[in-house]
Amino acid sequence: MTADDSPAADTDSPADVAVEPATPDDRLDILRVLDAAMLETDADTVADRIAAGDALVARSTRTGGVVGALVATRPDPARLHVDAVAVRRSRRGRGIGSALVAAAVRRGESDSHVDRVTSGFDAELSRFYEGVGFSVDDDADEGRRVGRRRV
Repeated sequence: MTADDSPAADTDSPADVAVEPATPDDRLDILRVLDAAMLETDADTVADRIAAGDALVARSTRTGGVVGALVATRPDPARLHVDAVAVRRSRRGRGIGSALVAAAVRRGESDSHVDRVTSGFDAELSRFYEGVGFSVDDDADEGRRVGRRRV
């Protein structure tokens, strides 16, 4: 995804939120959102994914503040993996997480090397990932699931 095909104007996003590629200035806000959701992602990984264009933020159109974040990794050239996605507690249940994942899928679709987007998550998130078009399978770890979506 380039700045030109940024999902900021995407109709999948809630009306008061713009989903867009993260900038280096967003790094601390991303870490705070992920930390509040008790997701472990180190600062160097976040900085690297921002530089690669594989980190997204959901930004309030009213305040400009980051209300959600997604960090994707590249375990291999053909796969974009949603490593972490989180939304501030006060903004959950409004479609922001779905908009972030949809933007990551579009990121994968825009990269000719990527043929699938994946994610690993707790079982209680299966319906969320199925709702955004992922097929969901059991993982080897008890209580974990793996979601896959071809792009």
